[in-house]
Amino acid sequence: MITLIKRPAPSARWAWATPLLAVLATMIAGGLLFAALGTDPFEAIRAIFWDPILGPNASYFRGQLLVKAAPLILIASGLAVGFRAGIWNIGAEGQYIVGALSGAWLALHLYPAETVWLFPAMVVMGALGGLVWGLIPALLKVAFGVNEILVSLMLVYVAENLLAYMAFGPLKNPDGFGMPGSRNLQQYPSAHNPELLAGTGAHWGVVAALIAVIFTYILMHRHIAGFRIRVAGEAPRAARFAGVEPKRLVIFCLGLSGAFAGMAGLFEVAGPSGQVTDSFNAGYGFTAIIVAFLGRLHPVGVLLAGLLMALTYIGGDVAQLMLQLPPAAIQVFQGMLLFFLLGFDVLTNYRIRFGRRA
Repeated sequence: MITLIKRPAPSARWAWATPLLAVLATMIAGGLLFAALGTDPFEAIRAIFWDPILGPNASYFRGQLLVKAAPLILIASGLAVGFRAGIWNIGAEGQYIVGALSGAWLALHLYPAETVWLFPAMVVMGALGGLVWGLIPALLKVAFGVNEILVSLMLVYVAENLLAYMAFGPLKNPDGFGMPGSRNLQQYPSAHNPELLAGTGAHWGVVAALIAVIFTYILMHRHIAGFRIRVAGEAPRAARFAGVEPKRLVIFCLGLSGAFAGMAGLFEVAGPSGQVTDSFNAGYGFTAIIVAFLGRLHPVGVLLAGLLMALTYIGGDVAQLMLQLPPAAIQVFQGMLLFFLLGFDVLTNYRIRFGRRA
């Protein structure tokens, strides 16, 4: 008989071991999935994890790694702060969209302005857009006790419809021959998020992601606010006695994560994506939830987990191209990572005992 025995305290060793076990289990289960689809599992795993880093075209893929990882790390850094406090923002995808729309609207409204201040102003607008969208569930929770999980998630669908409306309506390119989508911001020098070092893929979004990691590390581990956030998540009643105000914490955490997600959207629409379209959102807001938990809600862990998830994105594209794997198989492979992480995470708080029933 298998019995789960509650540990006296969560195991720090297992807390950091479970992400590695989850990755290993994902490789094994993913290999079985690829084999069932008639593909050599070893070739598939190599295409996903090896070829983008050390394969024949690794120099190109390594540059793309930063492009894919930057929005994941930036969004997950904000989410991790709220998750540590027990505040669950599941709507970062909506905040990502609204941030992109806010910054793009400013650039397109001022088109064809030529000023060095336009792009910084777009970044601020993107952060404000995500901040406002994140404060909606925060204020509803503070004022009426509404569940922030449901509100933030439902607002994603509102944001997606707003995106479609803007792409087909107010932001549609007047010179686009009736095709949906805005002007290409990559051809708008003052509003473009350029590659900072040729061939590296590094743009201002990568810089912002690194700053976010440093900022959240200082906040969570070198500032009294971080101590309050951790206490609120681990012992809510004790936090109240320590002077933590839950309402302020909700507003701060949802606002911060919304602002980070909004900036990620702005850097994407002004850079790699280039324009507002009805299919602009790529699921970064939802994938960042996996990144936050895979990184154990720690800034450095989020950085490493973001790079790993970006690797599965790029490697998945390589596997689809080289091995003709269906896109759904790659998405299932990525989803396995979260399920195995949640499964192995039980070992952090419980130990397994094998034996017969007494």
